[in-house]
Amino acid sequence: MTVLTASPPGAGASHKRSDALTPALLLGVLGVVYGDIGTSPLYALKAAALHFSHDGLARWEIIGLLSLILWSLILTVTVKYIIFVLQADNRGEGGIMALMALAQRVARGERGRRTIALIGMAGACLFFGDGIITPAISVLSAVEGLKVISPVFDEAIIPLSLAILIALFLAQYRGTQAMGRYFGPVMVLWFGTLGVLGLIETLRHPGILVAFSPHFAFEFCVHYHWAAFIAMGSVVLAVTGAEALYADMGHFGRKPIRIAWLGFVLPALALNYLGQGALLLSEPESLENPFFFLAPDWFRLPLVVLATAATIIASQSMISGAFSIGRQCVQLGFLPRLVVRHTSETEEGQIYLPQINFAMLIGVVILVMEFRSSEALAAAYGIAVTGTFVATSCLAFLVFRRQFGWPMPAVVAVFGPLLLLDVVFFISNVLKVPEGGYVPLVLGLALMALMTTWYQGRQLLFARFRQDSLPLKSYLARLPQSRTIRVPGIAVFMTSQADYLPGALLHNLKHNKVLHERVLFVTVQNEDIPEVGPDRRRSVEELATDIHRVTLRYGFQESPNIPRELEGLREAGIAFDPMQASYFLGRETVVQAAVPKMSKWRQWIFTVMSRNAVPATEFFRIPSDRVVELGVRVAI
Repeated sequence: MTVLTASPPGAGASHKRSDALTPALLLGVLGVVYGDIGTSPLYALKAAALHFSHDGLARWEIIGLLSLILWSLILTVTVKYIIFVLQADNRGEGGIMALMALAQRVARGERGRRTIALIGMAGACLFFGDGIITPAISVLSAVEGLKVISPVFDEAIIPLSLAILIALFLAQYRGTQAMGRYFGPVMVLWFGTLGVLGLIETLRHPGILVAFSPHFAFEFCVHYHWAAFIAMGSVVLAVTGAEALYADMGHFGRKPIRIAWLGFVLPALALNYLGQGALLLSEPESLENPFFFLAPDWFRLPLVVLATAATIIASQSMISGAFSIGRQCVQLGFLPRLVVRHTSETEEGQIYLPQINFAMLIGVVILVMEFRSSEALAAAYGIAVTGTFVATSCLAFLVFRRQFGWPMPAVVAVFGPLLLLDVVFFISNVLKVPEGGYVPLVLGLALMALMTTWYQGRQLLFARFRQDSLPLKSYLARLPQSRTIRVPGIAVFMTSQADYLPGALLHNLKHNKVLHERVLFVTVQNEDIPEVGPDRRRSVEELATDIHRVTLRYGFQESPNIPRELEGLREAGIAFDPMQASYFLGRETVVQAAVPKMSKWRQWIFTVMSRNAVPATEFFRIPSDRVVELGVRVAI
């Protein structure tokens, strides 16, 4: 038995991103990473202040709320994500699924791995919920600025918002490359405008700067007790989008993300919130929309246009993130195969998933039609964001303790208070379930049911294959004595169980009673790293004369391309002619076993998901005219 390598000479283990800090890179960070959190001033302070506005807002109340928002930005974004969580990269990649993969490497026992997988799935499900709510609330809050200009525009807000959102989702198939070059400059203008508007009002009322003292946040909480706890559910709106700092680390690196936040984004956001607070002190009636009232009359219409552009960019960032998370879930085995279309010839990460795009569009339209205002939708927003915060803190606690070897007191001292703050944010948002918080919860639970059902069903399916299949070594040992007829050509058998004879081969022998002269058993392995280097992509094992086992490895950020990899086998001395190759695939039909191992509802869901999964030919990019499919009934 011979093991061969099939990779280009001198290929590296992985692609290393350049650490060079350029203006173009910083523009990209502003355009992609900070779109969501950059639009929070449109609604965050207004939503928090409305809790206490029934009898007017006192000066200390406004300063207390401002202090809570400012310290949420400092603790959740700056300390948690910028300083600590960005250190936990999975070979340069970030995000909840990458962090889950890191944590699973240091898990103790199968139960620990399953628990970590559930936390990761929960975070991913809530991220999808965030991806649906963000476009709806962001675009609505921007277009609502028209009411500040004139009440005449009131009736046009919903139709205009829907038109913008529908156009945004329908344009996704084109990819973000064409629009991407404009994102950075627009966001530079946006954050600059935030800072200037806030600075002008702050200079008129410099006393508002005392909000930087945590004393006022503490005093506010002590005075209001339960009401302050409820208000935290709106305060957290100021930090929505913080997860994007971590999720987009693979595209830009931690250094540009940190510099852009500390040097530009945080000062602009802080100044704008201070300016809104100062405006509320001098003009309490501006609570109707303190963000747009910051601007002079002549600038409000241009500001609505700029805000709408910024919210479209924020929405685009969340939609692109949902596409990436969707592909990661497929590669890690949490979702069935989905259509993945590459929208760029040079950038692997620019992808379009039509099923996810269509589902998000339907969800966004329903939310806008149901809630009809950003104020009402704010109640639904927080749970998805804070749930992801809690999941990230739990996984980071484990990674820093076991992967990085931090002492337990250090881990508790750093992540204990941060996790406590995340839990406070989450519970305060749970209280808003009757007002709209049920939306992300229902969506998250539905997605969790789908993911856990698919994962469990696939594990049962693999176990059934191993039970019913013939070990590959046993078949090959008897092959020389058999009377199997060998016919010209190359047979490629796709199999998920490398040590067992594929069901497609058994059925081919049973019905056609022939075996091709050259046979390749191809197994695709998905690893818990973002990308697999060329030197590890392919490994080839000679099992018998002209019979080889080929293992192809992919990371969770990659899309498989089987024919391209098989053509590379020539480098290992194996003649592969794509025009002579036939791909044999087994199409499983799941039926109920005599003693079912899944509940009926889960089995029904798994069957529906299996039937609607993208065909292996499309997912693995196999030419459809070279495929032979053989049906297999599997009882689970």
